[in-house]
Amino acid sequence: MTATDIRKTIEAVWRMESAKLIAVLARMLHDVGLAEELAQDALVTALEQWPERGVPDNPGAWLMATAKHRAIDRLRRQQLILRKHEELGHEIELGQDENRAADADATLEDDIGDDLLRLVFVACHPVLSAEARVALTLRLLGGLTTDEIARAFLVPEATIAQRIVRAKRTLAEKQVPFEVPRADELAARLSSVLEVIYLVFNEGYAATAGSDWTRPTLCEDALRLGRVLAELMPDQAEVHGLVALMEIQASRLRARIGPDGEPILLLKQNRGQWDRLLIRRGLAALERAGRLGGEPGTYALQAAIAACHAGAPSAEDTDWARIAVLYARLAALAPSPVVELNRAVAVSMASGPQAGLAIVDALRDERALSGYHLLPSVRGDLLQKLGRRDEARAEFERAAALARNTRERELLLERAAAC
Repeated sequence: MTATDIRKTIEAVWRMESAKLIAVLARMLHDVGLAEELAQDALVTALEQWPERGVPDNPGAWLMATAKHRAIDRLRRQQLILRKHEELGHEIELGQDENRAADADATLEDDIGDDLLRLVFVACHPVLSAEARVALTLRLLGGLTTDEIARAFLVPEATIAQRIVRAKRTLAEKQVPFEVPRADELAARLSSVLEVIYLVFNEGYAATAGSDWTRPTLCEDALRLGRVLAELMPDQAEVHGLVALMEIQASRLRARIGPDGEPILLLKQNRGQWDRLLIRRGLAALERAGRLGGEPGTYALQAAIAACHAGAPSAEDTDWARIAVLYARLAALAPSPVVELNRAVAVSMASGPQAGLAIVDALRDERALSGYHLLPSVRGDLLQKLGRRDEARAEFERAAALARNTRERELLLERAAAC
C-alpha cells in the first residue's frame, strides 16, 4: 500500500470507529473531552506507525487497545481510586500481541452498544444549545472534523471549534452523567436526540444558505446515526419513525437537483430517479414503528406523509386528501405554523387553491413565520394558480428577498419573472 492509500484507510477506519473509541473511553474516564483527546492520540499514533509497520489485521481493535492504554496511563498519573485502577487494569491486559488486542476488544463488544447509547444522550443533552448539540454530535458520533462541520453549515471553523469546546465545558461544569436516562426521563431526553439527528438531516436535505441546495453527506451522516440509534433502542417507535422519514426523504435527493444544480420541486421531480431501495427501507421502518403499538408520534406521522408521496406514480395520483388528514393529526399532536403551512399545500391540492389560500392567509400575522421565505412562496404559488399574477409576483419577490440559499433565491426570482 502507498502512503496515500494507508492515510485513506486510516481516515475510513477513524470515521467508522471513532464513536466507539470515544464512548468506551468516556465510560472509563467519565469525561467526554478527555475521552476525545485520548482517541485523537490513538489516531495520531496510527498516522505515525501504520505507514512504517503496515495496517494491522484488525485496525479497529488496534485503535481501541492503543486508546485504552492511553486512558490507563492517564489514570495512573492522576492517581485515581485504586479500585477503579485495578478494574481497568484487569480489563486491559493486552501486551504487545495484536491478536490478543483483538480478543480483548471482542470481550467488550457487549458493552460497546451501551457505551454508544450513553454517548448519544450526552452529546445531545438539553443543557446544550441546539447548535452545540449538532456540532458535538457530528464531532463525537459522526467522526467529522471541525473543518468538515464548518463547511457543511457555512460558518467559520473557529465558530464550530468554540461551540464544541464550550459544549464539553458545559457538560463538565453541569456534571452531566455518562448514562442512559432513567425511564421517567427517557421520553424528554430522547426527543432532544431525535431533534438533533433530524436537524442534521434537514440541513442536508434543504441547505439553509450557500450555493448548494442540498448537502447529501449530511443526510448520510444523519441516516447513519438514526440507523445506529434504531438498533440500540429497538423498542422506541419514534426512533423507527424518524429513520423511516429520513430514508424516504433521502430517496428523493437525486431528483431534487437538475443538471446545473438548480432545485427541482416535488411536483416536477422525475420519480423514476427516486431510490426504491431507500423507499423500501423507509416503509419497513415505518411498519416496524407501527408494530410497537400506540399512537404514532410526530416523526411517524411525517413518515406516513412521505410514504404517500413515495407510493404515488405521479403528483396527480397522490392521495392529497389523506395527506391533508395526516397533517391535521400532526397539527393536533404538535401545533406549529409550519405544519399548518404544509397542511395548506395539501388542502390546496385536494380541494383547490382557494381552500389552501384561506389557511395561508390566516398565517400571515404569525410572528414565527415573519422571516420564513416559504410563507410568501406558498402564497405566491396559490395566487398564481388563481390567476392573480401581479400579487403572485410580489409574493415570489418577497420570498426571494428572505431566502438565504442562492439556488432557492434564483428559483423564486424565476417564478416571479414568469408571472
